[in-house]
Amino acid sequence: MRIGILGLGRIGAFHAETLSALDAVESLVVTDPFAQAAKAAAERFGAEVADSPEALLAAGVDGIVVAAATDAHPELIRAGVAAGVPVFCEKPVARTMAAGVEVLEAVRGRGVPIQIGFNRRFDAGFAAARAAVRAGELGKLHTVRSTTLDPAPPPAAYVAASGGIFRDCSVHDFDIIRWVTGREVTEVYAVGGNRGADYIAAAGDADTTGAVLTLDDGTIAVVSNSRHNGRGHDVRMELHGFADSIAVGLDDRLPLRSVEPGVTFPSGTPHDFFMDRFADAYRAELTAFTEVVAGTRPSPCTVEDALEAGWIAEACTRSLHEHRPVTLAETRGESRGE
Repeated sequence: MRIGILGLGRIGAFHAETLSALDAVESLVVTDPFAQAAKAAAERFGAEVADSPEALLAAGVDGIVVAAATDAHPELIRAGVAAGVPVFCEKPVARTMAAGVEVLEAVRGRGVPIQIGFNRRFDAGFAAARAAVRAGELGKLHTVRSTTLDPAPPPAAYVAASGGIFRDCSVHDFDIIRWVTGREVTEVYAVGGNRGADYIAAAGDADTTGAVLTLDDGTIAVVSNSRHNGRGHDVRMELHGFADSIAVGLDDRLPLRSVEPGVTFPSGTPHDFFMDRFADAYRAELTAFTEVVAGTRPSPCTVEDALEAGWIAEACTRSLHEHRPVTLAETRGESRGE
């Protein structure tokens, strides 16, 4: 098949490399507002260059991968759907929930599949955890812990435009909690602090946060995030039930050092970058998209899925700033002006 890539920044170039190695992908067409980025990708991967999104869609592509800046996501999703071309789009669907809902309304019922990029759904450990929960191996759940700790903060320009740590980082935890447990979040309580880079506080954001989520069956989920984790990129999940407890991310590259006498685990080199930690998941994610394009599977992460994680991020952001519990019903109602 022939796949178009819109946006050749860090993640777009990474997707181009991954797609070029997939047996199902015969050719790539790329475009980027910065012509040199598109040219470099074309030279590296043997891709064809289109001078605009419109030209790319007219180049006979079977599917498109949207890796452009967030503000371009709504327009490019709509353009792909209007052309009848399956769309893979990195999260978020849009910068605001209101804009995301508008996208959903515009594409609903059009019959064109859209896959949103939540890569943890394709990680082997998270998939095994989901299967264990679905099979009842843990019994009734009572506690979930989800962690995302980055080794260093993103640049100031990114932080200023990201919408905050809950929207650009924690949202991965929110999505994977829903996906693994099969439950919805009803209420959140979030706290945050600033112990590191001054520009994060200046942007009105926190560099370290904690959130307690109440799920619709009474399970408690605790989410921990930080921009400053010197030992490496730490992504884990624990699930505790009445019958058993399991963990995701407890491998030899876990960026955590034990001080127990005689304990040598973990002894590997700590993960230090999300593309390193999830390289296999990204490949599986884009392989899944080629199956969506081929019509052999439905979207494994829909616009609706992405918006559900977004609502949790909205509620946590509000809880942090207002220092109180916030329900998801309240958050959705305020968005509708109720």
